[in-house]
Amino acid sequence: MIGSQAILGSYSEDVLPERATMSREADIAPLEDDAQESLATRIDVLVGEWSPFDDEHGFYVQGVSVRTAYLPEGWAERVVRVEVEGGSTGLCLEPHDLCAAKLGRNDIKDKEFVHALITAGLIDPTLLGTRFEAIADQRLEGARRVAVRSFLRSYVDGRTVGEREDRA
Repeated sequence: MIGSQAILGSYSEDVLPERATMSREADIAPLEDDAQESLATRIDVLVGEWSPFDDEHGFYVQGVSVRTAYLPEGWAERVVRVEVEGGSTGLCLEPHDLCAAKLGRNDIKDKEFVHALITAGLIDPTLLGTRFEAIADQRLEGARRVAVRSFLRSYVDGRTVGEREDRA
């Protein structure tokens, strides 16, 4: 699991801030998928948005590819293993890797997710910065990487996003 719901592999819902558990979707990336992403597509069809599964359970599963995610070097060695009923094992991104991937998107909802986890004391912004810098992806070069660095620096410097230094 590589989407925001992967946080549930590390923390129970009762200790997470509400913003970290709001998503109705669970992004699943089959590790053994083919180049055409056949397994991801099958997931979308069977349990995706607007499927009978979604109607019955109130959430859906989106099949995605690890190739499209912003993942830091070494992420696969840090996955959190979750034993599920029936003897299967689910793999969830480690929380700092998850947040680094979210920041790579540089989307407001993803920043809100990360902000909630940092302010709840569940994510170390310094370690998160290290993980973010370990993402080797051309899509992150330039302004996007600078924006994320600025976002993270606000926590390391003791400010939170939106606070301004007193210029009086």
